[in-house]
Amino acid sequence: MNIPENLKFTKDHEWVKVDGETAIVGITDFAQNELGDIVFVEIETEDEDLEKEEVFGTIEAVKTVSDLYMPVSGKVIEVNEELESNPELVNKDPYNGGWMIKIKMSNPDQLNDLLSASQYKELIG
Repeated sequence: MNIPENLKFTKDHEWVKVDGETAIVGITDFAQNELGDIVFVEIETEDEDLEKEEVFGTIEAVKTVSDLYMPVSGKVIEVNEELESNPELVNKDPYNGGWMIKIKMSNPDQLNDLLSASQYKELIG
């Protein structure tokens, strides 16, 4: 199970990479593995201001559909367009090519509420 030390994590299995005032968000290796083959990623919240824990999109696998939650409050400034034609990138490369959104954070202090890699490892057992 790949859980990079340089990322933050949510209890809902999103990861966050901080780049200045921007947070790059995707789902974890654990989450994509649990979901199985991902067939569709729907994110229609670009240019919207969303609060922490609001739904920013959905991810559809062969057997289920899951909501995607904002790890921090902010404006969705970019959506990974590659996922429209290649949703399997989330399975193949969840931490790089499979990223989902970029957020301009409105409250970076909320990052302190996220889990470290070791805390996330404990969560998933």
